[in-house]
Amino acid sequence: MSTATSDQKELPPLEIKNGWLQNIEIQKSSHFEPRDKNEAVSLLVVHNISLPPGQFGGDHITNFFLGNLEPKLDPYFETIYKIRVSAHCLVQRSGHIIQYVSFDDKAWHAGVSHYQGRERCNDFSIGIELEGTDDIPYTIEQYQQLSRLSKALISRYPAMENNIAGHCDIAPERKTDPGTIFDWSLYRKLLAK
Repeated sequence: MSTATSDQKELPPLEIKNGWLQNIEIQKSSHFEPRDKNEAVSLLVVHNISLPPGQFGGDHITNFFLGNLEPKLDPYFETIYKIRVSAHCLVQRSGHIIQYVSFDDKAWHAGVSHYQGRERCNDFSIGIELEGTDDIPYTIEQYQQLSRLSKALISRYPAMENNIAGHCDIAPERKTDPGTIFDWSLYRKLLAK
């Protein structure tokens, strides 16, 4: 059950220029590869992340995506700090968006994955992380910003419109996010506005 409602004020559209969102926080990660210019972006993947697991706030996620996670801050960090991973964007609990990788490049978010018969989803997808867990409801601010971000991406990459999936859908043997708590109905309702 979601604690979110869709009766919130309408936010202005987001704008993308040269692969980057305008007027949002940018933290450039080195964890990416150039996207093949002949590869159309056609998939949006919704993820979740919290660091340490189940805890929100702070800069740990950003530090992880930038390769700057301090292993001594938490025992869990000792197990992940050497992993090179990123996403295109993070939507924090407050709705604040941070972009790490240009949409024109491949973020390292999907791992071993497949979608509609194609493998290596990083090649043709954009990955958006929500600060959260599989079983704690997301905030209305996150749903609003995710739908706002999705609209901007669909406008730029129209093939994505009918190709939105959870990480659990493209890597079902390994991943469960964004979890059963994610309200796909609310997200699609906001997306349709």
